[in-house]
Amino acid sequence: MRDPFRGNRSRCWLWWVGLGTSLCLFIGTPASGSEQLKRYEFLQIRMGIPVNITLYAPTELIANQASKAAFDRFRELDRVMSDYDPDSELMKLCKTAPPGEPRPVTSDLFQVLHASQRLSEETNGAFDVTVGPVVKLWRIARRRKKLPDEDRLLTALEKVGYQSIQLDTSNNTVTLLKPEMQIDLGSIAKGFAADEALKAMKELGVTQVLIDAGGDIVVGDPPPHRDYWRIEIEKLRRKETPNASAPIVKLNNAAIATSGSVYQHLEIDGIRYSHIVNPKTGIGLTTPSTVTVIAPNGMQADGLASAISVLGPTEGMKLICNAKNVEAFIVTSTADGKLTEVSTPKFESYLIAE
Repeated sequence: MRDPFRGNRSRCWLWWVGLGTSLCLFIGTPASGSEQLKRYEFLQIRMGIPVNITLYAPTELIANQASKAAFDRFRELDRVMSDYDPDSELMKLCKTAPPGEPRPVTSDLFQVLHASQRLSEETNGAFDVTVGPVVKLWRIARRRKKLPDEDRLLTALEKVGYQSIQLDTSNNTVTLLKPEMQIDLGSIAKGFAADEALKAMKELGVTQVLIDAGGDIVVGDPPPHRDYWRIEIEKLRRKETPNASAPIVKLNNAAIATSGSVYQHLEIDGIRYSHIVNPKTGIGLTTPSTVTVIAPNGMQADGLASAISVLGPTEGMKLICNAKNVEAFIVTSTADGKLTEVSTPKFESYLIAE
């Protein structure tokens, strides 16, 4: 997520507003003395978002090698899963696979689709990567500042339904059962890419890493002389207190993602329609919220944050209670601007008192 150094303590503020996500990062620099590792930062645009990597390594050469491996992995996965690139593996699958005919796919694409299908089943379709045709209409609507045409929206909805994807785990094949299906992995692919980038760096022996993929953050071991990375969560705030302090969590060897409607939305006649679309109705969410999920890996945190945004606090908390080593913090707003905060019991254990 982004930087500069400030203050006598050489504390770094790293900030980025992602696609419905905003997280802030504070990183303490290592104390002088016995620690030989140095702090390095890298930034590239990957998967259409700024990807920031902060790492500790003994030399600049090792740091450059590790960051290159991570960015190369992001580039590779973008060629697989992009829904903007007509030549990506995903787009070619959607365009060329005849309905009902199994098509072999790479292990990366199959792994993400398999995780997506499991989450779709667990949420009864609140999470659904086949929502692509509807998402495309809402992208156009935000640019034109006009609601999607109702007839076109209904037509798009006919192409949606996770039940129309069949996966064969023995052969790594995907079967699309409906014509003109469009898969959108935007709600889960960034987290997976960050996981894979971290793996690539660890294979080179660089483990003290933070990867921020447009708000989806994956961390390895903490910085030298620290027990954790400090990450500030951007949450929904009251209009009268826009500068109120936000929670700061401590994290190592885990992931955190925040999903919400704070930054990307379309407002028509006083109603704010989020960029997050309910796959069942085809309508952008109209209840302002932010959902933060801490999970063992980025793909899980990314997908769950998106799913809970659609489910809402009550059903979302039920989902989290059935997940292992996952915590969540949800803030929602009523029509009169009142905020409600709910969290899982152990989420508080991640908080740092300031």
